[in-house]
Amino acid sequence: MKIIVFGSGCRKCEDLVKSCQEIISSGNIVATVHKITDIDEMINHGVLFTPALMINGKILVSGKVPLRKTLEEWIMNSV
Repeated sequence: MKIIVFGSGCRKCEDLVKSCQEIISSGNIVATVHKITDIDEMINHGVLFTPALMINGKILVSGKVPLRKTLEEWIMNSV
């Protein structure tokens, strides 16, 4: 599984990265978490608001941090 967090480096973006890493670690899920901060790269992926989350090529949220429970469901359902 490939997880990408798009963000400028703000606290919300960092929290989203950390939450993703904690979920995959605690669930023994084989996944990679990447963070993209380059604005051109964000635009190429259709991201206009940050933080944004992409799992396996699909943007699931943009402009807000999802609830932890929601994030866990998205990750578990994408395995």
